[in-house]
Amino acid sequence: MRYFGSIFVIFSLLYLQATFAQGWMQYVSSQDAFRIQAPGEFEIQDTTYASEYGAVFPARIYSYADGENRYSVTVVDYTDARNIHAARPDRTEADYELYWEVDVRASIAYAAWNLRNKGGDVTYDAYHYIDRVEGHQLQITNDDQSRTYAAIYLHDSRLYILEATVTPRSPPPGMFQQSLEFLDAQGNKIRYRNYADAVKVRGAEVR
Repeated sequence: MRYFGSIFVIFSLLYLQATFAQGWMQYVSSQDAFRIQAPGEFEIQDTTYASEYGAVFPARIYSYADGENRYSVTVVDYTDARNIHAARPDRTEADYELYWEVDVRASIAYAAWNLRNKGGDVTYDAYHYIDRVEGHQLQITNDDQSRTYAAIYLHDSRLYILEATVTPRSPPPGMFQQSLEFLDAQGNKIRYRNYADAVKVRGAEVR
């Protein structure tokens, strides 16, 4: 009897997951070279992103709202990091030679710091990777008891910041948080054989 009860629970969970997944779609951005499972068609907004060292980089926000549930992918373009830092009016020679590279290398840690500082109770905060591309994941219970699931990755001079904030009774948006894929110029999924290969194309500093 216990065996059949366990089987029933497993199939019930699979059914709920399949039901939740209905209406979701595979979203592809050739412009920012990623693919992700999304709850609907994103709205796209060009914007800017202020880095830890005071430089301003071009960015793009892909966002979707379903009632009080909100989903977004922010992509920050660090491709021209060295020149952007060189053009800063307050820069020094040390800034030019060093901090543009530090800015890129530390971008995951800085984005995670910004998420923590939004408030709420951080319930998960750890290193993560997708297809050997290194990153970081966080889970935060906000003051209104909504929950934020975030993931951050740096690949090919782009910083990807995923955020999904859902109401207390909504299922965890794990499919959104963990379904990110990086694409090559032909639109094919990139999967590195080892970490060394992934690090070679991590950020602008290694170009």
